[in-house]
Amino acid sequence: MDNRWNELIYKLWSPVYDKFFNSGQFLEARKKIFQEDMFIKNQNILFVGVGTGADLELIHHNKLNITAIDYSTEMLEKAKAKFKGSTIQFLKMDAQDMSFKDNHFDLVVGSLILSVVPNADKCFKEMVRVLKLNGEMIIFDKFSPKGKELSPLKKVARPLIKLLGTDIGVNFETLYEKNKGALFVKEDKPLMFNGMYREIILNKINT
Repeated sequence: MDNRWNELIYKLWSPVYDKFFNSGQFLEARKKIFQEDMFIKNQNILFVGVGTGADLELIHHNKLNITAIDYSTEMLEKAKAKFKGSTIQFLKMDAQDMSFKDNHFDLVVGSLILSVVPNADKCFKEMVRVLKLNGEMIIFDKFSPKGKELSPLKKVARPLIKLLGTDIGVNFETLYEKNKGALFVKEDKPLMFNGMYREIILNKINT
């Protein structure tokens, strides 16, 4: 995967994205994650890879100071159309190379983004960088099993699935190991498909 390929793929995905990823089990998982008590008025909140804005539909966004970024113009336009007239600031931006200052956001949300960017490690490091000390990060994504290799079938399928704009082989533990000096895992729980999809909440404890 690279940015140009992803931009093309998500241009094709944009008309049908909500039918797949904002309904059924995905919608139920989002409802479990995005509870109102995790958002505090006057916080600076960043949604990384906001897509069509599926997560934003589940919260009282007008009471919050939200910045939302995505690399796909088409996905971003769909999100903007849903929240026309809102206070949300929508920006086209590469999640692997954000233009925000260090330690800028109180809360960073990465929903189904680490598994779709070309370089999950760069994206994760950027999310950590822009998060304030003692800030919180919420991740909802699919990851390879803890302490296990992918099955032979998944290893064969992985390159083909990448062509569809996502990666089934990203390992959260590997990402965390490279940044564990700056982070504390507050919560890590399975949500879907036998734990393939997880909700992970982290706090930034160091810079």
